[in-house]
Amino acid sequence: MHRTLSASLSAAAILLLSFLLHSVLFGSAVAAEPSQATQYCLGCHESLTPGIVSDWQNSRHARVTPAKALQKDELERRVSAEKVPEELQGATVGCAECHTLNPAEHPDSFAHNGKKVHTVVTPEDCAVCHPQEREQFSRNKMSQAYGNLMDNKLYQQLITAINGVPRVNVEQGTVQERDPDRLSNEDSCLACHGTKVEYKGTKERSTKLGPQKLPVYTGWPNQAVGRINPDGSKGSCSPCHTRHRYSIEMARQPHTCSKCHKGPDVPAYKVYQVSKHGNIFSSSGSEWDLESVPWTPGEDFAAPTCASCHVSLLTGPNGKVIAERTHQMNDRLSERIFGLPYAHPQPKDADTSIIENKAGLPLPTELSGEPASKYLITEKEQTKRRERLQAVCSACHSKQWIRGHFERLDRAVSTSNQLTREATKLVETAWTEGLAEEPGQGGSIADEPLELMWLEQWLFYANSVRFASAMMGADYGVFERGRWQQHKNLREMAEKLRQLRSAKQ
Repeated sequence: MHRTLSASLSAAAILLLSFLLHSVLFGSAVAAEPSQATQYCLGCHESLTPGIVSDWQNSRHARVTPAKALQKDELERRVSAEKVPEELQGATVGCAECHTLNPAEHPDSFAHNGKKVHTVVTPEDCAVCHPQEREQFSRNKMSQAYGNLMDNKLYQQLITAINGVPRVNVEQGTVQERDPDRLSNEDSCLACHGTKVEYKGTKERSTKLGPQKLPVYTGWPNQAVGRINPDGSKGSCSPCHTRHRYSIEMARQPHTCSKCHKGPDVPAYKVYQVSKHGNIFSSSGSEWDLESVPWTPGEDFAAPTCASCHVSLLTGPNGKVIAERTHQMNDRLSERIFGLPYAHPQPKDADTSIIENKAGLPLPTELSGEPASKYLITEKEQTKRRERLQAVCSACHSKQWIRGHFERLDRAVSTSNQLTREATKLVETAWTEGLAEEPGQGGSIADEPLELMWLEQWLFYANSVRFASAMMGADYGVFERGRWQQHKNLREMAEKLRQLRSAKQ
C-alpha cells in the first residue's frame, strides 16, 4: 500500500512539475478570456464585421490581460501605466474595453443594444494603459498637425492652390482661385494631417439585424495623426498601430510610415527604399523579430527602420539601454528639414501655429533664412537631440563613420538653404517691382507661375536633397527631385522674372 501511495504521489508530482514547466515556457494553461461585455459585442460583429474581429483576435490585446502586462519587467513592458482600473485588469482588451470607456467624456456616446458606445476611440482612451505614450505624443508636432496646417494662412493659400477648382477665363488667359470644399480637403491634405471629427447625432439605418440608430459624423472616416476627436483630444494612435490589431510589428514596418511620408514634399520612404538600410530591409527584413520588446540591434534586426531611429526602445546585447522609447517623434531630431522654405532648429512648441516672424508671416524663419529663434529650440537642446540619434547609429557604426555622415548632412542643409535663398531673392524682386502680389499684402504665395516655381524650389527639391543626405539615399537627392532640379529651377525662375519685366515694359 505504501508503495502504491508513494507511486501515486510521485506521479502527481511529475504531473505538477510538467504543468509548471509548461506554464513557464508557454504561459498559463488557462487562456485569457474577453469580458462578458466584449463577448456580447462579438456575438453580432463576428458576422457583421468579420475582418475587424479577425484583426482583434490576432492582436496582443486579445491574448493578454492588463494584469498580466503589468507584471512584466520594466524593459519588457508594453504598458506605461503604474495601475490599471481593477475592473479592467482581469479580461483581455476587447471591443467593450475601448468603445465603452469614459462615456461621460465622449459626446458621441450613443445607445447601442443596451450599452453606451462611442465609435471614435481616442488617445484619452488608450491612455488608461499607455499614459506616457499619450503624453509624449501630445508634445509631438504630429498631434497638432490639423491646427498647424489649417491655422496657418500661408498653408491655407497652398491648400487652395492644390484643392480648389479654379475658374479659367480663356479670353483673358487668367485663372481665378476658388476655395476648396470640405470633402476635397479631407480626401487630400487632411488625410494625413487629420480632420475635425464632429458628432451630428444618430440616424436610423437599415442593417443586417434590422433598423438601428447609428451615429452620424462629419470628418469621418479618418485615421490621421492630428485628428481632432469628438472628446476634444488631438491625434490618433491608429495611423501607426492600425486598428484593430494595434501591432507593434506594424508600427515598426517602414511601409506603415509611407502612408504620409512618400510624396515629393516629404520623400522619406522613397529615400529609405534606395538607401543601404532600405536595401538590407528588403533583402532580409522578413527574418527580423519586429515584435521584441526591448529591441536589440544585431539580434532582432540588422538595419534601422523609421521606428528604430525615431521611436523604439533599443538595448544592447548586455541589456544596456541605447535609446529610450519615445512617442515625441522629434525627440531625436535637432532640425526640421521639410515643409518650410528653410531647414531650421525644431520648434519649441508642438503647436507651430503660434509662430510669427519679424515680417508678420507664420514662418519659423525670415524670408532671408534668419531663424525666428524665439520659437525654436536652443543650440544646447539641438546638441542633446542629435546625440540621442547618434547613439542609435553607434549600435552599428564607428564614431568616425557617424561624424562623416553628419558633416555631409550639415553641408546638404546649408547648400539647399542657400539655393532656396537665391530663389527667394527672385520672387521677392517680383513682389517689390509689382510683378506679383506679395502674400503679406493680400496676395497668395501660390497663385502665380513664378511663385509656384519658388514653392517647388523648397517644398520638393530642397526637401529631397536633405532627406537623401539624412537617410543615406544620396542618388535620390541628385536627379530624382534634388540638386539638379534646384539649379534648373533657379535658372528658369530668373528667365521668368526677365519675361515678367519685359511684359510690363
